[in-house]
Amino acid sequence: MEGAQYNPRTVEEVFKDFKGRRAALIKALTTDVEEFYQQCDPGKENLCLYGFPSEQWEVNLPAEEVPPELPEPVLGINFARDGMHEKDWISLVAVHSDSWLLAVAFYFGARFGFDKADRKRLSNMIHDLPTIFEVVTGTAKKQEKAKSLVANHGGSKSKSTSKGRAPESRGKYTRELQEKEEDEELDVEDEEENGETLCGACGENTAADDFWICCDLCQRWFHGTCVKITPARAEHIKQYKCPSCNNKRVRTT
Repeated sequence: MEGAQYNPRTVEEVFKDFKGRRAALIKALTTDVEEFYQQCDPGKENLCLYGFPSEQWEVNLPAEEVPPELPEPVLGINFARDGMHEKDWISLVAVHSDSWLLAVAFYFGARFGFDKADRKRLSNMIHDLPTIFEVVTGTAKKQEKAKSLVANHGGSKSKSTSKGRAPESRGKYTRELQEKEEDEELDVEDEEENGETLCGACGENTAADDFWICCDLCQRWFHGTCVKITPARAEHIKQYKCPSCNNKRVRTT
């Protein structure tokens, strides 16, 4: 199991550790969800989902030592897999993963003597990021809406005069959203001021010139690089399905 001897000692180091583990868990529950699903065999013993600072994830048995070197993730995630709808199961794992991340971060804080100011600063840094649950379920600040995308990534409005439309680089994947905007005019101004669109894969919002693509099924936005879609390739896709939706449809057919 990776990372047992890694001990971040400053607020910045603990936050970096937190972000690496968080990115790994988001990857397991979104872009790698098919592989994660297969590894969580209910016929096996108690399994845990681990995320490491290197942004790699692993499904494995819990640590044998008692007490463990670090707080352990929730046990037995595999046992509930076939007894729940997949979406609900993934959401449940996400909630427990959020709890584990906080436990690990504040374990380091307690171990290395963070004072009140350091603990508060670490908490603020962590809570500036959406939770894994918010990323996985797509509820983080109404992240699916193109209006928020413009407010946070577009810098300036697109050439279109329609208020709140996504940049033209998103192409036809914004058209259905654009049609809905006419019925949501009252929500546009608030969302452009306060909204934030986050990638459904990595959970981050980055530079304005990034290429994004929207899933036609779940309506979540993704960085093209996170789902391996280029602008040129997107022009030839009639209906884009993100990895989570695509895997779900494969298993139900």
